[in-house]
Amino acid sequence: MNIQVIITIIDFLLWLIIAANVVYALFFALASHLPKKTHLTSPISHQPSFLVLIPAYHEDAVIINTIESFLQQDYPKDSYQLCVISDHMAATTNKQLTVLPITLLQPTFESSSKAKALQYAISNIRHHTSYIYDYVVILDADNIVATDFLSRLSRIARPNIAIQCHRTAKNVDNDIAALDGLSEEINNSIFRRGHNRIGMSSALIGSGMCFNYNWFIANVAKLNSAVEDRELEALLMKQGIYIHYAEDIHVLDEKVSNSDNFQRQRLRWMTGQMQTLFQMLPYIPKAIITGNINYIDKTIQQTLTPRSILLVLTPILCIIATLTSYIIHHTSFLFPLKWWLLLLLLFTALYFAIPAKQRNSNLYNKALALPNLAWRMLDNLLHIRPNNKEFIHTTHNK
Repeated sequence: MNIQVIITIIDFLLWLIIAANVVYALFFALASHLPKKTHLTSPISHQPSFLVLIPAYHEDAVIINTIESFLQQDYPKDSYQLCVISDHMAATTNKQLTVLPITLLQPTFESSSKAKALQYAISNIRHHTSYIYDYVVILDADNIVATDFLSRLSRIARPNIAIQCHRTAKNVDNDIAALDGLSEEINNSIFRRGHNRIGMSSALIGSGMCFNYNWFIANVAKLNSAVEDRELEALLMKQGIYIHYAEDIHVLDEKVSNSDNFQRQRLRWMTGQMQTLFQMLPYIPKAIITGNINYIDKTIQQTLTPRSILLVLTPILCIIATLTSYIIHHTSFLFPLKWWLLLLLLFTALYFAIPAKQRNSNLYNKALALPNLAWRMLDNLLHIRPNNKEFIHTTHNK
């Protein structure tokens, strides 16, 4: 086998892998512009009650502001309970929390994780109240919601579905935070709105989530990784429970504003993605036999390449293919044509996935930070440990 054949095979395999990622993104980016579908057909029989859980690990900088903001809800006070799981926060912070009308839990984990905090809350909340709730809401310690957040949730919450609210950036103070927020909006288009628009389940995102209370207490004990949202997705899909994307109910979320935090956050996600893939694969044969499309789709999502890597890697491969065509083939640009077409489709997918109001000249200026972030993502590939379940914390600003 000569060098030309080897290069052609490698080129085609690389193209095939990236093409699968691009086609997936393009399909759901286009689908996100289809008319809405609704699964909320059953009427509400009563005003639902909510248990709101906020795990807080070293979140002294933001937690008080978050709690005081949430307590401005216009929802009846006797129909919701706010519970903070204070994990390794300062005594002064806990003292401030104790005077607020909330339930404060203070676990002492040797090795912390969000899943452990949620499990601890469900195990201990019954010691503080005998009340049985209708739904569990999970927020992050930096999340800010509108005063009608629970009121709007109450109108769409149903026992047979889960809800993912529209998480969006509350800070765009520098290029990294702005790109992080933009990335989340692209994910909202592809993995949430695009899926719902063709009748498939939305992806979860870690906060702004709402679950049936009885379902949650029966399943939370099964969580054992640092990416509990992906595990919850898998459990919901196995049980045929639909995830509705509430795109009109916003949850403001603090975006990472420096490259070190960005790298740590993405390492946690990439490690969790690998762990979830290994957990989900054994159930794939049954999912295929039973026609569980949502479970198959969620498994495919665990194999996708991060977009920031695609955005840098694809143009580089376009240039390499063009140079290779000239040096090896001594012919025209037909050899690299498929790569340039793929790059065009990638940009098309991103164009349709980016909200119209964010398609402006400022976007291109912020993109200058992308190569550095993509390099950090590539560096993360060398540090992924599939068996490592340690929680990787990213700090927040005051």
